[in-house]
Amino acid sequence: MINESSIKSYFKKHFKEVRQINIRKLGSGVQGSGFLIEIKMKDGEHSYVIKTLNSEGLGHDYPSDRASVFLLDLDEFKNLPKHVKAIDVLAEMPDGSIKSIGGGKEYYLLMERADGTDYFNDLRRFSEKNELDEIDIEKIKAMAGYLADIHSEKKESETLYWRKLRDTVGHGECMMGVFDSYPDGVLKYTEMAEIIKKSVDWIAKLKPFHRRLSRIHGDFHPGNIWFIKNKKSADFILLDRSRGPWGEPADDVTALSINYIFFSIMNHNELKGAYYQGLKMFFDEYIRASGDKEIISVVALFFAFRGVVVANPLFYPELSLSQRSLIFNFVHNVLDGEKFDYEKAQEYLK
Repeated sequence: MINESSIKSYFKKHFKEVRQINIRKLGSGVQGSGFLIEIKMKDGEHSYVIKTLNSEGLGHDYPSDRASVFLLDLDEFKNLPKHVKAIDVLAEMPDGSIKSIGGGKEYYLLMERADGTDYFNDLRRFSEKNELDEIDIEKIKAMAGYLADIHSEKKESETLYWRKLRDTVGHGECMMGVFDSYPDGVLKYTEMAEIIKKSVDWIAKLKPFHRRLSRIHGDFHPGNIWFIKNKKSADFILLDRSRGPWGEPADDVTALSINYIFFSIMNHNELKGAYYQGLKMFFDEYIRASGDKEIISVVALFFAFRGVVVANPLFYPELSLSQRSLIFNFVHNVLDGEKFDYEKAQEYLK
């Protein structure tokens, strides 16, 4: 249902000389409901319709999903001949009031400033080490423990778990969208399709695992993890939570752990030294803290997506063709396996 009193207040504020407002439900369908708004004004009677979208399902799971649909409607209804015109996009605020959010040319996010040093700096320094030092170990334990903690909050929803699987392959910011940003000549379209097809097969394998739906960050990669500028501190702050609050914990686990593999390839053309130690320690610590021994059976799809990201010349132009080939070897081998044996991760590069 809609908040009728707040809707009436909106019309009285934005329309001149309103004398009477009547609201009645027109009906409901699979996607949502429609409400007729009849307004008596000094110049006569006017009729409008308010459309709502149901939550969960058809990609309308979060308020931001529904807002994006309506904002596009507002922009485009007027551009097609014979189409009804959209008037505004309305948002119901936490206090129940109605606010207009329509008509923007562009949209921006205002947020707090983060002070610190991102984890990419640590990964670069790993190239100079044969093994991790004390602060490196503390940071890995801190990140693994943090993920285990947030992932302990579960939610029952096939819809949201399946959406995470679907989005990992088909979302514009995920596998297929990243592939579309590859410069021509890096990877044949048929080779991209092969990875996508294998990933779709993994969606079918993972669908029964919807009980694993957990609170996630959604883009837990080194650039979004900022450690406080005290060299002895393992405390951090996070940026850019992405693509919804619920998903598969493997999404966060692989977003970070792919970088131990990637940076080792970039610096050594193989997985070894501090990078191998970091990968193994991160998985060991995460499994210990979370108790999630099943994680190694569900990471393949998410490792494939993250591999496609780090192999993209748009993001990392310094990689050689042979180094990109090692990443794609990893992607194929992890997709072809049943469980990820992180202790033998070097074997996946062959």
